[in-house]
Amino acid sequence: MPIMNAVNRTLVLSALAAMVWMPAAHAQNYPTKPIRLVVSFPPGGLADVIARLLAQPLGAALGQSVIVENHPGGGTVIATELVARAPADGHTLLLTGFPFVANAALRSDLPYDTLKDFAAVARIESSPWMLATHPSLPVKSVKELIALARGRPGQLTYAANPAGSGAHLIGEMLKLTTKINIVDVPYQGEVPAMIAVIGGHADIVISHVPTLMPQLASGKLRVLAVTSRTRLDQFKEIPTLAESAIPDFELAGTQGVTVPAATPKAVINRLSAEIVRAVALPGIRDNLIRQGLHPAPMGSGEYDAFIRTEFVKMQKMFRAANIKPG
Repeated sequence: MPIMNAVNRTLVLSALAAMVWMPAAHAQNYPTKPIRLVVSFPPGGLADVIARLLAQPLGAALGQSVIVENHPGGGTVIATELVARAPADGHTLLLTGFPFVANAALRSDLPYDTLKDFAAVARIESSPWMLATHPSLPVKSVKELIALARGRPGQLTYAANPAGSGAHLIGEMLKLTTKINIVDVPYQGEVPAMIAVIGGHADIVISHVPTLMPQLASGKLRVLAVTSRTRLDQFKEIPTLAESAIPDFELAGTQGVTVPAATPKAVINRLSAEIVRAVALPGIRDNLIRQGLHPAPMGSGEYDAFIRTEFVKMQKMFRAANIKPG
C-alpha cells in the first residue's frame, strides 16, 4: 500500500506539473503563424486605420505578420461571429468598438454571447462624440440649443446613425433629460450625417471627433459639446455635455481587442502586454492624438471590467430612452 500511495502521489504531482507547463509552453511557442486582426468596418474608416496602425508594431513584437481583414456588414455582427467561431489559439483577433457592447445591450438575437464567448485582451483608445450644429443655427452653446428647441418643438432635426448607435443614444438621452422635441434623421454612417448638416439638410450632428475635426477650422460646423467625462486636451475650449446639459453624462466609443473565450490565458496575457506596449510607443500615441483620439490602453482584466460596466450602463440608457433595435 505505501508503494502504491507513493506511485499515486507521483502521478498526481506529474499531472499537476504538466497542467502548469502546458499553458506556459503554449505562450512560449505562440504565435506559430500569421495573426488575423478582424475589423467590422470597410477599409479606410476609423477602425481600419487603428487596426493598421497597430498591426505593424504588434507583428514585430510577436515575430509574425498581423494581417488586417475587413468583414463589414450586419451591424458588425458578421465580423464578430466570425471571430467567436474561430479557433481559440490567439491567431484570430477582433478589433472591438462601440457596437460590440451596444449590440449586446440592445439585441437578443445575436448568434453569440458577447460576455461569454469573448475574452478581453486590451483597450487601445477612447474617442468621445461631439455635438455640432450648422453655423447658421443661432446658438453657441448647448443651453442656447435647448432654449431654441423648446421654442421650436418638433422643428429641429439631428442627423445620426441608425438605432442603437452611439450618436442616436446621445441624441435620445439629450431629448429625454432636457425634455426637448428634436427629430432624429437616421443616416448610414457618420460621414453622410455630417455632410447632411453641412449641406443644410439637418440642424445638428452627433459624431466622433476624427470625423468632425477637418470641418472645425473651416467653420462649416460649430461644435457645442463633447461627450467625454472631461474636456479634450486638443479642444479645451469646448465644454462637456455633462457641464452643459446632462449632469454626470459620459459616453465614448472605444477600440480594443478581444479573442474567443477559450484562448489560453497565457496567450491573452502576452497579447495584452504587447498591445499596451505598442499603444505607448510615441509614433502610435502621437498618431492617435493627431486624429482626435485619446490613447487609453487597458490590460486584459481592466478591459474586461470596463466592457461589463459599459454593458450595464448601456442597457439602462437604451431602456430609459426607449430605443429598440433598428
